[in-house]
Amino acid sequence: MTATTLRAPARAAGRGVGLAGTGTLMRIWLRRDRVMMPAWIYGLTALVSSTVYSFEHEYDTPSALAGFARGINGNPSTRALYGPVLNDGSVAGLSAWRIGATGAALTSVMCVLLVVRHTRAEEEAGRLELVGAAAVGRRAPLTAALLTAATAAGTLAAAAALVMILFGMPAAGSVAFGLSWFGAGLVFSGVAALTAQLAETSRLANGLAFAVLGASYLLRGVADAGSAHWLSWLSPIGWAQRVRPCADEQWAVLLLPLLASAVLVAAAHLLTGRRDLGAGIIAPSLGPAHAPPSLRGPFTLWWRLQRGTTLGWSAGFLVYGLAIGGVADGVGDLVNGSDAVLNDIRKMGGQQDIADAFLATAMGLMALFTAAYAVQSVLRLRAEESGGRLEPVLATAVGRTRWAVAALANTVAGTVVMLTATGLAVGLVHGARSDDLAGQLPRQLGAALAQLPSVWVVAATTVLLFGALPRAASAGWGVLAVFLLLGQVGPLLGLPQAVMDLSPFTHTPKLPGGDADPLPLLVLTAAAAALAAAGLAAFRRRDTP
Repeated sequence: MTATTLRAPARAAGRGVGLAGTGTLMRIWLRRDRVMMPAWIYGLTALVSSTVYSFEHEYDTPSALAGFARGINGNPSTRALYGPVLNDGSVAGLSAWRIGATGAALTSVMCVLLVVRHTRAEEEAGRLELVGAAAVGRRAPLTAALLTAATAAGTLAAAAALVMILFGMPAAGSVAFGLSWFGAGLVFSGVAALTAQLAETSRLANGLAFAVLGASYLLRGVADAGSAHWLSWLSPIGWAQRVRPCADEQWAVLLLPLLASAVLVAAAHLLTGRRDLGAGIIAPSLGPAHAPPSLRGPFTLWWRLQRGTTLGWSAGFLVYGLAIGGVADGVGDLVNGSDAVLNDIRKMGGQQDIADAFLATAMGLMALFTAAYAVQSVLRLRAEESGGRLEPVLATAVGRTRWAVAALANTVAGTVVMLTATGLAVGLVHGARSDDLAGQLPRQLGAALAQLPSVWVVAATTVLLFGALPRAASAGWGVLAVFLLLGQVGPLLGLPQAVMDLSPFTHTPKLPGGDADPLPLLVLTAAAAALAAAGLAAFRRRDTP
């Protein structure tokens, strides 16, 4: 735990408006985020550099760029995913299009996590009550959290713009690109600040903020896919596109996120002074005095705790599967005869038909997202333990192994539901568009479910960290990040096969279209079972919390 000494109230600046101690708290938050924040900034900056490099490498003539842009703008599903291409004659314009909306959404996710982590989560853990006993103003934690998120978003925006400039992109367009991400981060920092006042738990605060983010992305997608383009003016993610980086920049649009974030922050500060510490504006219901029989076991208890998260992720997978299924049939037109793109897709998706290679690549990407859900779900074990909610459960007839196994069973079931939803969605849409529903539905479902053993290896590795090194359990995210880099960047960079074999996703058959060899799947499942068993054994032998 980080220790610090706060100044006395009489000497603290800003005490009249409840901001005393803001600077000290911000330094503490930045120190706590010294790993998380650079990881986000590095990952998204690497995304920018790899995208610009890919377009420079794969489309080396203006006609190839224009042909690719025509294919994108003529496909409603692709426009819904990424938006329309606004500048079809330059690498800079296509790079800004490809990662503009996605990067703005990911920047928003980073800011939401930072703000809720330093506000509602700190209150929930009781640490802000201790901090409040010192010379700290009531509004200081919220202000420090917002400044921390703004620092992260600003640093990311500067790094992204600098990378684009170093690749030779126009300076004005690169700066506009970075500022579009920064604006989205500011807006959703304000959204998170508001939801942290409304909700009594960090999970609900994150859930509400992510629901707003999802609705914003969906609204932008509807606007770009159809004819009601004005709808994108209602979405903060749409504002990032309306800045038009590298495509006749519209600088005045940047005022919209500034105004929106100012209103949201003011509302959050107003609500901060009108609620009790630890309480939310939305009062939780007490619920029945006695639990129904269905909630008297650890399995159903974990389902009750995880159902919101699982259903939310599953809905997102279903939407993504529908979009991928709609794009797959026309992926040949998007490639527009570019041999470099064909080679890259086949490196990642296997040597087969281009549509199958594209779908295999998409399935691999969905497996990584499923693994992210699995890591988050397993880390809930550590959150329950460190939050003091494990001990009351263990005081009943429930043993610690049974409690953990129940959580893992819910995690496994969640991964099956998500990939089943993906496979069914892709199979239905792709089958309908290719007039082969009976053949594509089971084919795509099988391809999706084949990703499960690799996902389980990542989850089981996190279980092992939780059991043996509980304080380092969050390193499960780092393990997933390494596998992500090996799987998505390794084939393009030509890394040695021995290095890429470290990732379990490398051993998953490239389906659909590849050789459906069951042996790697059986080996991965056995490895996952062994890692999980070792983690549970270590958890059984150590002290709690």
